[in-house]
Amino acid sequence: MRIPLILFGLAFGARMVLILLFPDPAYPDSYYYTEVTRSIAEGRGLNVDFVWIFAEVGGAIPANPTLPIPSNAHWMPLASFVQVPFVTLFGPSPIAGALPFALIGSLAAPLTWAIARDAGARASVAVGAGILTALPALTLVFMTQPDNFSLFQPLAAAALWFAARGLKGDSRAFALGGLLVGLATLSRNDGVLLGTVFGLAFLWDRWHAWRSGGGRLPVIPVRAAAAFVVLFLFVMAPWWLRQLEVFGQLSPSTATGRVLYIRSIAEWNSITTPATLDWLLGQGAGPLLASRLGGLVAAVTIYTTLVGAGLLVPFILAGGWVRRRSVDFGPFFTYAALLFAFSAIVSAVHVPGGTFLHSAVALAPHSYILALEGVALAVAWIAARRRSWDPALATRLFTSTAIAFAIAAAVFASVSVHAGWDRKRDARAAVAAALDDAGAAPTDRILSIDAAGIRYATGRGGVVTPNDPIETIESVARAYGTRWLILERDDIVPALAPVLLGQSRPAWIGASVFERASQARPGADIALYPVCVSPGDGRCRTSQAAVP
Repeated sequence: MRIPLILFGLAFGARMVLILLFPDPAYPDSYYYTEVTRSIAEGRGLNVDFVWIFAEVGGAIPANPTLPIPSNAHWMPLASFVQVPFVTLFGPSPIAGALPFALIGSLAAPLTWAIARDAGARASVAVGAGILTALPALTLVFMTQPDNFSLFQPLAAAALWFAARGLKGDSRAFALGGLLVGLATLSRNDGVLLGTVFGLAFLWDRWHAWRSGGGRLPVIPVRAAAAFVVLFLFVMAPWWLRQLEVFGQLSPSTATGRVLYIRSIAEWNSITTPATLDWLLGQGAGPLLASRLGGLVAAVTIYTTLVGAGLLVPFILAGGWVRRRSVDFGPFFTYAALLFAFSAIVSAVHVPGGTFLHSAVALAPHSYILALEGVALAVAWIAARRRSWDPALATRLFTSTAIAFAIAAAVFASVSVHAGWDRKRDARAAVAAALDDAGAAPTDRILSIDAAGIRYATGRGGVVTPNDPIETIESVARAYGTRWLILERDDIVPALAPVLLGQSRPAWIGASVFERASQARPGADIALYPVCVSPGDGRCRTSQAAVP
């Protein structure tokens, strides 16, 4: 047990360092999960007082536009559920919210070691792959966020391992895979792809038994497959019943068409463009195929860059070629193929926005095992042609170099990404103080591009600015009775860009009462404006900007 504990300690220590350097959530997904957690911990249940995307409320301005609204019409709840005990025990601090992700995510490192050993990999490969998973290249920085990265990775990797063990005759592992797939799906909707892997494994086993003409019996009994289904439903059924009771649908955001039938990611945040199958197909075969190809290229690029750190990919491919007929890696290869196909065909326009990366982290443990096996293979091939090489020494040297490179990439990426997150956090803290200085009430609602993030920074609910004409944005402001508008240069809908740049401003938006600029570029990076959509509100005629 010494090696697994050391690997867990390495992974946990690295994650705790990152948490201490940046304990807060940093982007819409993690803000959302954090705010849902706080709502549960404060006794308000699965409800939020903001609309982060209109797909959560039917894809349009509702007939009765009220706040708060039921949460999780789009995102699954596990990343919020795991935070609740820690936030309840330690209070709603950022570190309390991040701690469960450090603990759970760190399990992936010793898990990788166990997968490698079970697959017959040499000890150095198992330990090296465990180290790579503990410090997973360019994805490390996301592993401490209150998001599903650190949940989905160990759950999915363990599920693929259990599927492989099932194919080797371990019926209990195959059955318990239902529990893992259920939890993975409770973390991410596309966790059901893992269930497809188990189904295909069962069918493959039956097919091979049939082809043997009685010479080979199935190794996965029907009772194990039935137990898999029962355990999966044990996890998922309560959540599905909640969705049906609250929304009348298992996947409310998908029902709006905004998930599946948009032509570009810009339409994801729109309420005026159509979101139907006819709209998607109406763009013509050329643009449709181009968008699917673009999704595939983006997925491959993300995997190559963020998971494989570029350098490791050739070795992953080499190791994969050697293991192409391995039962131990069959479920992994199947899941990888399903994930890339799903990303190209179904969720192509969402891939560049991060959807693929959330699932692709599950590929890392097996990929790192293959990478180090590929290194050993490459060294052996070269050593056979260079008699001066010591294969064992060269393998250790090149393996250590690959690991060191990945660790260096993890450190560099974390420092770089944290710098950007720090700037955004500081800017939002400044605008939160400006709201208080301007006399904003705690109940005032805010229009912004990131309603969950602004809720976290200011404590005030609000509504997303949709990617639509300014008239539609005004309709949103009036429907929800918003009183303030926050604009950020790095993420702004086109209709509101002229307001931030000072080029034009509709009458219902007042002059900025606060602006924060950077020395690197002219103009405001973030600004606060009054919104006047109620009778008698004169702030839009008298407000003046304050620029620090």
